[in-house]
Amino acid sequence: MAMTTRQRARMSKTIQIAIFIIAIIALVLAVDWDKAVYAFFSFDKLGPMFPGMILVGLKNTIFYTIISFAFGLVLGLLLALMKMASFAPYRWFATAFIEFFRGIPAILVLLAFGFGLPQAFGTQWPQPVNVMCALGLVSAAYIAETLRAGLQAVPKGQTEAARSLGMPAWRAMVTIVIPQAFKIVLPPMTNEIILLTKDTSLAFILGASMAQYEMTKFGRDGISQIDAGITPLVVAGLFYLVITIPLSLVARKFESRAAKTKR
Repeated sequence: MAMTTRQRARMSKTIQIAIFIIAIIALVLAVDWDKAVYAFFSFDKLGPMFPGMILVGLKNTIFYTIISFAFGLVLGLLLALMKMASFAPYRWFATAFIEFFRGIPAILVLLAFGFGLPQAFGTQWPQPVNVMCALGLVSAAYIAETLRAGLQAVPKGQTEAARSLGMPAWRAMVTIVIPQAFKIVLPPMTNEIILLTKDTSLAFILGASMAQYEMTKFGRDGISQIDAGITPLVVAGLFYLVITIPLSLVARKFESRAAKTKR
């Protein structure tokens, strides 16, 4: 007797649950739990990492994120306006910049600022400046496209109404279009902050003094200095989650609010 659609769906779900349970049991039996606990959960040996992990690592991670995002936001807005400009060279420059920095890894930009530019110009910038410029340039390329979409989403009738009242084009853009565009792009902009927070972990490749360490650098040094497996990196990951999970919740709230506004 042939099964109905509901019976087939129920059978498929049962099989999937059974496979999942078998896979979990196999994993539990295959793991050497003594070694796993040593490698991932040796929290009692991490005393030397504190309070530096919080007072220096967490603080610098947040600081690098803020300055990089501020730099990227200002430059991204400028690039978005250039890409929408009627003057063709502005559009060409903005397009080339965006495609270039969206197409190369952030770690290459960090290496260029940390080692390439000092050799080329004979100047050594402070670590925060290198991180801000490198991550800010990469972030600006993504922010520019996000802001451009937001600017284009603002109804043109509002700009036309402002112009009909005698308001200059630049003032209509600054006081009417840009504020509304920022409201539209708040969710993706929050996601960009999350990506930037994670990208600050690349700063370790530049080398730094203890006062400039971010969380990943603390974790990497902890592996070599403390007999605790990779637990230092696990702790670093947990601190990243302390930052990124609240930001994700904020992004979802903005998304739901935007959805309600559209309705």
